[in-house]
Amino acid sequence: MRSAINRLKRAQGQLNAVVRMLEEGQDCKAIITQLSAVSSAVDKAGFSIIATNLQACMAKPDSDLEVAELEKMFISLT
Repeated sequence: MRSAINRLKRAQGQLNAVVRMLEEGQDCKAIITQLSAVSSAVDKAGFSIIATNLQACMAKPDSDLEVAELEKMFISLT
């Protein structure tokens, strides 16, 4: 989980930079590049979190989550 948290904190900083760039009227291409980096970081963190929790949920026979629900969560990130 530590890597996912670090990735999300980095994405938060990048998103703050995107907002600042918009407020300052900076170049659209640079803004889109940074926004793409934010999106990628958030996606990777989401995949990491789901993969970690998928293993934990599947290991517990008394888990309330069904395979279909886990699959739906995973697909929602794509």
